[in-house]
Amino acid sequence: MSTAAGPAAGVAPEPSPPRTPARPRVDGSRAAWLRERGVYVALAALVAYNAAATTNFLTVATVQLLFAQLPAVIIVSLGMALVIGTGGVDLSVGATMAVASAVLAKVVAPGTGYGKSIVVAVAAAVLAGLVVGIFNGVVVAVVGVQPIVATLGLLVAGRGIALVITGGALVELFVPFFRVVRLGKLFGVPYVMLVAVLLAALTAVAVRRTGFGYRLLAIGGNRRASVLAGLPVRRTLVTVYAISGTLAAVAGVIATARLRASDPSYIGLLIELTAITSVVVGGTPLSGGRVRILGTVAGAVLIQLLETTLVSHDVPDSVARMVEALIIIAAVLVQRTSRSAA
Repeated sequence: MSTAAGPAAGVAPEPSPPRTPARPRVDGSRAAWLRERGVYVALAALVAYNAAATTNFLTVATVQLLFAQLPAVIIVSLGMALVIGTGGVDLSVGATMAVASAVLAKVVAPGTGYGKSIVVAVAAAVLAGLVVGIFNGVVVAVVGVQPIVATLGLLVAGRGIALVITGGALVELFVPFFRVVRLGKLFGVPYVMLVAVLLAALTAVAVRRTGFGYRLLAIGGNRRASVLAGLPVRRTLVTVYAISGTLAAVAGVIATARLRASDPSYIGLLIELTAITSVVVGGTPLSGGRVRILGTVAGAVLIQLLETTLVSHDVPDSVARMVEALIIIAAVLVQRTSRSAA
């Protein structure tokens, strides 16, 4: 009669192989905490450093200078956050600002342009940004080109188009409306800053409270699943890029008013790097599926304040760009660590 196989009597069973210790989740928790709140801690630390080490930092003039520089960066970063939320990227925002500025100058300038009213000129500039955004969206969503390639084309061509519109020269614009944009305040807060805050609030509501926001995040989380679920993926992507282009055009108008001229070679130059940094540092992952608007605004303030700090301490602009690149790498590493530990 056979018996069931088992260890021989009196023979000790073989020891089971040692188990690999579970990976501690502390690092992942720290990474998640950094991703969620690190931008606010870094911003507070930078403010504290400037208060202690930067001459005349805690003055009204310094705050006013920061408020003058921030709105365009915040507005462009909002559009970038939506695009990155879908898993894409828009490298053409700086060129779109230049195109919008050139269109504005062409429409309003009395000698070299059409001499139309500033209302018509601003509307035409914003419309130009909308067209650029729709073009990007169609190339990405309908043609199927990778976002980085599609928008890289307009990064290269857009500024050339702007130079053609202005005749390759800086166009000075003496428009009373620009003075209002530059100097106008409500309770001490510049109008343009209030516009940026209002746009941030509207964007946050759109992401969190509307079907558009749900579709945007779903596409960023899993585009194929979104298609299978019957979501209007192409229409949503075109809308997202259209919004990005429109917001970039608004920033272009603000930059033109601040400069009192249209200079396609300068306006919006390298702002795409600043916008991407603001979004990533603010906690929005480059992989998509999530958008943090408040974090994006805080990231924009952090990056702009960092640039101001470096300039105040006589650090070359080239070094400032290197610092931004390192910040992007660090933020991406934090995101990867947090996801791998989840």
